[in-house]
Amino acid sequence: MRLLRVLLLMLIMPLALGQSEPRLVPEVSNRQIEIRYSFTGEELLLYGAIVYPRGRPPEGVTDVVVVLKGPLERIVVREKQKVMGIWMNVGRTRFRSAPAFYAVASSRPINQIVDERTAAIYELGLNNLQLSPGGGSPTDEMRRFEAGLIDLRRREGLYAEYPTGVSITEGVLYTARINVPARVPVGNYTAETFLIRNGRVVAGATRDIQIEKLGFEGFVARAAERWSFSYGIAAVAVSLLLGFGASAAFSRQ
Repeated sequence: MRLLRVLLLMLIMPLALGQSEPRLVPEVSNRQIEIRYSFTGEELLLYGAIVYPRGRPPEGVTDVVVVLKGPLERIVVREKQKVMGIWMNVGRTRFRSAPAFYAVASSRPINQIVDERTAAIYELGLNNLQLSPGGGSPTDEMRRFEAGLIDLRRREGLYAEYPTGVSITEGVLYTARINVPARVPVGNYTAETFLIRNGRVVAGATRDIQIEKLGFEGFVARAAERWSFSYGIAAVAVSLLLGFGASAAFSRQ
């Protein structure tokens, strides 16, 4: 880590010359996460440097917020209630663009860094996600479904908040660690870093991350997506063969 800090300082010193606004130089420990049969999750390190116009941070408090999210997907959330002793679906809402994974790490709790309006604009925090509901539902009902979706994915480890997950060294170097669970969806992800001073976002930067399945798992996933009909027939055939095989094995005993 000490060597990393020295290298970053050597990088940002030339960049500081001629700059009128601070800027971020972000990096990610792994831009391509490979999911194999042995994948049990990964701790992703997001780090970088803050380049100031005069080479040194100004007076005041500097905050950094890092957001890792993606890919966007359409999802239907159903609400179950017990009716006459039987659990039944009593309502549902469709969301047009909910992130399959979302994690935010910050140097301080979000509500201590920015106001509600700024947090909503940049989608900082789980309570400020723009889930794009399908519409047609009352506001109170929509909020209930949004809270239910966020709570479900939080318990699955797909949504997370780290209120003090960013460390800033001498106002220049920052590091953040975000856990990527084993059941993370594949696709394109973005790691967004925001530099915030006095409640205002003064700089931002983005890095792309790719999560994909390899090996036999990757082949199965691609087959299910590209040849869904054939994949379904093959899955049914395999299930029948296994069922017949198990039945034959038990009948001999």
